[in-house]
Amino acid sequence: MHNWTTLSKNELEELREQLEKTYAGYISQNLKLDMSRGKPAGTQLDITNGILDALDNYITEDGTDARNYGVLDGLPEAKKLFSDLLGIPTSQIIIGGNSSLNLMYDSMMRLYVFGTQGHLPWCKQGPVKFLCPSPGYDRHFAICEDLGIEMLNVPMTEEGPDMDFVEELVKKDASIKGIWCVPLYSNPQGICYSEETVKRLANMEVAAPDFRIFWDNAYGVHPVYKEEKLADIFEAAEKAGNEDRIYYFFSTSKITFPGAGVSLMAASTKNIAEIKKHLTIQTIGHDKLNQLRTVRYFKDAAGIHHHMEKLAAELRPKFDIVLETLERELGDTGLATWTKPMGGYFVALDTLEGCAKETVELAKKAGVVLTGAGATYPYGKDPKDTNIRLAPTYPTVDELTLAMELFCVCVKLAGVNKLLKEA
Repeated sequence: MHNWTTLSKNELEELREQLEKTYAGYISQNLKLDMSRGKPAGTQLDITNGILDALDNYITEDGTDARNYGVLDGLPEAKKLFSDLLGIPTSQIIIGGNSSLNLMYDSMMRLYVFGTQGHLPWCKQGPVKFLCPSPGYDRHFAICEDLGIEMLNVPMTEEGPDMDFVEELVKKDASIKGIWCVPLYSNPQGICYSEETVKRLANMEVAAPDFRIFWDNAYGVHPVYKEEKLADIFEAAEKAGNEDRIYYFFSTSKITFPGAGVSLMAASTKNIAEIKKHLTIQTIGHDKLNQLRTVRYFKDAAGIHHHMEKLAAELRPKFDIVLETLERELGDTGLATWTKPMGGYFVALDTLEGCAKETVELAKKAGVVLTGAGATYPYGKDPKDTNIRLAPTYPTVDELTLAMELFCVCVKLAGVNKLLKEA
């Protein structure tokens, strides 16, 4: 396949005519396919159905009745399960409800309204800014936007955020209060932060004494092709004397059921004590029955890893379809580049500059809903209009095959349109 960016105007016009006929054929099929979010398919959820029968009684190891009030920060056995899985001391863990996003929002609100460790609340410090590695997770950005926090784009590299860029900003601007991080199989690119990146985040000089790293390890146990290792951010921060800098988040939303998982937050013991003071006012405790059910079903960290092997086997064929179709249809065209993640939930693709919105709109008109172009950037504004997040998990294999073939036609058509405008 020749590089289409080198073709003549006549050759491009012939290609556009062929592509428009192919595209019209898809339009006539009245398709209704959804690749807009990283939702598990029903077949994936079925793998975990046994958890619904995992409770034969409601009494915890220390004799607590899990049906009743109490146990503000989570059942001890639930803390131990996740402590063993993630390598975090139980004393630094708070178990939440089904949503880690909820814990992140609450954490941001506490900092904004109450401040931390004696520092003024963010809302009383004037303009507040946050670093947003981009492409990134749209819901992180939505939290900042909801609170009126200014977001600063941070370029991503193959090792994580561009740390030269990050370090230069945070050491001189005290209004920069934190950074969002999805450190393993990042959303959407599937990037795994290198050990050097983790150490630099933990050690960097910051102007703001209340600077916080929001460490959203959403895909911490989600290999698809290869299990990648992530350096211990708590260990690095403790060695640097910056243990209060880290807010760590995790959940079982993509392990068991998104609507009925278990979330957790981890932080330094000093931060945990501060958070619990507010948590005591906010709730009497989260769903202990769900915590107990999760512990009884998995039993231990090895049980979770074994379960994730089953999920990887379910997801791998879908990632294969995405990557093989992209390579076959777009490989040498020069119209797109894409990531080849080892795990996580997404594949990120970059079109020619100025073509992402048109590609997504073409797909939508033909019946395939994708994540909105620009969604992976703060304020929904991709400065180059190139990035598209592909979410292969929800459609069936047959639906995904059809959707990806149509998607590639849309990438080609948008790319040819651009090249012809410049010809």
